[in-house]
Amino acid sequence: MFPRRFSLRLVAAESRTLTDKCRPSRKQLCHQFGSAGLPFAVVATGLIALWPDLAQALTLSHSDALKVGKRVWQNECAGSISGLTSWNQGEDFASLGIGHFIWYPKGRRGPFEESFPNLVSFVSNRGAKLPTLLLGVGRGQPCPWNSRAEFLQAQKTAEMNQLRRFLVDTIDLQAEFLVARLEASLPKMLAEAAPADRTNVQQQFERLTKTPQGCYALIDYVNFKGEGVLHTERYQGQGWGLLQVLEAMHGNSDSGAPDEFARAAKVVLTRRVQNAPAERHESRWLTGWLRRVNSYSGG
Repeated sequence: MFPRRFSLRLVAAESRTLTDKCRPSRKQLCHQFGSAGLPFAVVATGLIALWPDLAQALTLSHSDALKVGKRVWQNECAGSISGLTSWNQGEDFASLGIGHFIWYPKGRRGPFEESFPNLVSFVSNRGAKLPTLLLGVGRGQPCPWNSRAEFLQAQKTAEMNQLRRFLVDTIDLQAEFLVARLEASLPKMLAEAAPADRTNVQQQFERLTKTPQGCYALIDYVNFKGEGVLHTERYQGQGWGLLQVLEAMHGNSDSGAPDEFARAAKVVLTRRVQNAPAERHESRWLTGWLRRVNSYSGG
């Protein structure tokens, strides 16, 4: 049987919480988080029907979410405006916004989950005006630049300037999107975890939600490396997402949870690099990944 309860609560600096301002319906949730995640969304909806307490309420205030969002932005591109529109060397997709949300060009689909179209749908549903470039993204419009070279050549074009302006103007909504993704992650992870591991996964998740540092670690890592539920996000059968990190944790001290999470994440990411195809040369990124994980430690 699945564990029954999850509740994440931080002291709100404002009376209006994210759950007050953003409570998507199940239909909206599937739209926002993409058809690629639909099987997990269906399973998660079933879990919530059977165990209603899994329908957790995130009571992070807008200001708390924005603080976490800015830390994620710092992690991704040193908090720079130019870094909001990136295409990293060795990758087949643009990385956009404070969370470097993935947007694939036409005909490209890598093993990693595409998240930028979901972000665009989210902020549009919240009332943000989309630039012309993004009007069709919710209907499956691909990234208009087909390669990193094209993307870099377009840095000073009107389209790129409009995109960058849009990303600057919606930083607060992007932060809320990061929190919404975490809110949706637990049912997905419980659906994917082995039955014998589900209680521990939820317990470790809840340990982390009890401190601001733990909440930051959860929100950042699920954006950084995903939930760990997609079988396409595996090397040699082993994943590297939030689920795999939580499975590697077994402590029970709330105050020690962020430190244990950081240690477990280092092990999981090092294993990923060891398992990665040689042609990807992922060892070039490991130092930066581990530096990022170090920021989760509570000490």
